[in-house]
Amino acid sequence: MSLPKNYFKLCRNFFILFLAGLFSGLNIISLNTFAASMNGFDLNDALIPADEIFKGGPPKDGIASIDKPRFISAQQANLKPDQRVMGVSFAGQVRAYPINILNRHEVVNDRFGDDSVAVTYCPLCGSGMVFRAPESHKTLSFGVSGLLYNSDVLLYDRETDSLWSQLRMQAVSGPRKGEKLNMLPASHTTWQDWLSRHPDTQVLSEDTGFGFDYSRDPYAGYKNSGDTWFPVAHNNSTYDKKAWVAGVLIDGKAKAYPFKELALSSGDFVDEVGGKAVRVEWLNDARSVRIYDEEGRELPVVSAYWFAWYGFYPDTQIYKH
Repeated sequence: MSLPKNYFKLCRNFFILFLAGLFSGLNIISLNTFAASMNGFDLNDALIPADEIFKGGPPKDGIASIDKPRFISAQQANLKPDQRVMGVSFAGQVRAYPINILNRHEVVNDRFGDDSVAVTYCPLCGSGMVFRAPESHKTLSFGVSGLLYNSDVLLYDRETDSLWSQLRMQAVSGPRKGEKLNMLPASHTTWQDWLSRHPDTQVLSEDTGFGFDYSRDPYAGYKNSGDTWFPVAHNNSTYDKKAWVAGVLIDGKAKAYPFKELALSSGDFVDEVGGKAVRVEWLNDARSVRIYDEEGRELPVVSAYWFAWYGFYPDTQIYKH
């Protein structure tokens, strides 16, 4: 049987197409591999979609954490009465972390007695959260990855390079993937309020080793705008995106207390979250919220922008006055 006249030409073309497909496949694999890593972090099998993680601009550690914090006394601190601080009372120690410093560094790695404690703040979400190391690890040192998920900072631990979502309170990639963080109660409040309750407080010093002008807020324009800089998975227009809310989680159930609603309340009332009774204390002048369980223990509360809380907890209940 004779071969078709153009047999070899057909074979050659087929082979060229085969090689093209092969190298195209390799390119796809290469691109996918590249897409599964960002700022040096491996995003393969992450608990969150890799295509919803964005570079915030700075590289890994481009925003420098404070790893050797220095503290001064309340008398030495030159803070204005209405200046915002994150206040922490834990293990017999009381400390205030001015927001104007956290704005620049986002992480303070500290110790309270024998406990490693990370004070974290995301300027894009307004979310200040304080964590203890997971029970399985005595120490934990966080850095800023330069990556964002739902517009919220992704932290990383320097022990394993695992990525941690601040508002999700969980490692989302790396060797510690799935581990949860223990959030501590902390007050996002004014210096005047914190000082009145804790006159013996220590204060994070502006002597950080970095040459920042901490009096200048690099996010002032962002705070006053109605827009976000990065995509968020879930949106809800019940309140303005940058409206402040206090969020609480009990047994996996989320509830948001919009400051707008709290301003209409009595300021001290009993409510329910996930079937559990809580007492809510709203300080109108300080624009600060404290929530206590039935035994009178203070619960961890997250003060954040509405879009940020809803972005992570779209099933949240909402307190309405």
